[in-house]
Amino acid sequence: MAKRVSRLLVCAGGLLALTLSHWAAAADSKQAVSKGVAKQLQAAQKASQEKKYSECISQAEAAKGVAGRTSYDDFIIARLLGFCYVRTNNYGAAFGPLEAALNSGMLPAEDVPTQVRGLAQIAYQQKNYDKAIELANRSIKGGFANDDMYTIVAQSLYLKGDNRAAQSFLNNLISAQERGGQAPKEQTLLLVQSACLKLKDNACVTSTFEKLVHHYPKDQYWQNLLATLMNSGANDKTMLHIYRLSSEVNAMSGSTYLEMAQLAIEAGLPGEAQSAMETAIARKAITEAREVASSQRLLASAKAAAATDRASLPKQDADAAKKPTGELDYKVGAAWMSYGQYPQAVAAMARGIAKGALKNPAEAQLMLGIAQLRAGDKAAAEKSLKAVKGDATLERLASLWALRAQ
Repeated sequence: MAKRVSRLLVCAGGLLALTLSHWAAAADSKQAVSKGVAKQLQAAQKASQEKKYSECISQAEAAKGVAGRTSYDDFIIARLLGFCYVRTNNYGAAFGPLEAALNSGMLPAEDVPTQVRGLAQIAYQQKNYDKAIELANRSIKGGFANDDMYTIVAQSLYLKGDNRAAQSFLNNLISAQERGGQAPKEQTLLLVQSACLKLKDNACVTSTFEKLVHHYPKDQYWQNLLATLMNSGANDKTMLHIYRLSSEVNAMSGSTYLEMAQLAIEAGLPGEAQSAMETAIARKAITEAREVASSQRLLASAKAAAATDRASLPKQDADAAKKPTGELDYKVGAAWMSYGQYPQAVAAMARGIAKGALKNPAEAQLMLGIAQLRAGDKAAAEKSLKAVKGDATLERLASLWALRAQ
């Protein structure tokens, strides 16, 4: 922070654009220091050039005691004091003189943006959050803010405990960035999420996690996003759907993989059970000795059942196609998908949905969307996932799969 503040304050044209000889010789008396302070200011200037910043400060402070000073004298004194205090890393002492120079109306226009941003940084560093907000907002309204200024406003609001204002400011910023095709910074999303947590605004927390997994799809964010569903106490069939997405985004533990495999076997999908256990082993998710032994037994059982099941699938598919209703088509499609045969899965499930008379149309639409996504047909997948209606949990899963597709 200190290096950044110093850079902001002394670069981009510098704080001392005019030399003292120029000040003294200026034809316009308003732009010349008075004779009474010239000696101290010349000494201060010379000390600053020789990097004797303590002496610079002493001489400038001495100039402040001279009677009959002009407003321009005070402006130059303030700039010198601010400059030399910054060079000694005493940002707290630098703030007052630099703010006085800024507010004097005498600061060259080209220096104003740098000075405002630098002062906002100092105020934030000094935990003067109200002043930091004031200055950073000045840069935003003036059209010369950088990313740091938006961060300072948001963090200052948050740190002073105004979580509602922080949430509002950040959500407006995020919306504007997204409308402009710009991804919000990860830090920005995490900050608004913290504000939402303190406000106990669960809807905001969830929507922010969705933005995090969209822009920064880390396993941790997916795990947090899916935590509520994983602990929802849903029935076995719904839990299998939850586990499918959780496995897809690497949000599973060893015990949940074991449960997923068991549920898949019970659902008549030994191929999915085999795939779940192989994924768990590949990801080294199963480490406890008891679970390792269970996983080996379950994998062996699933492999044996899958070998028989897979061999019979072409006949099952042909038989299902002859049925007037679509339930068997859907089941065959789910089986095809469990073996990674996505084109066949899409064809069978789409056929079943078209026939109708399904026990759970929302489930069929969800599975069709997943199969289409895995087959590489993103547009069709998004259309199918949007068509999932009638079951709140499945609708939620469909929206998350659509988010995953993006």
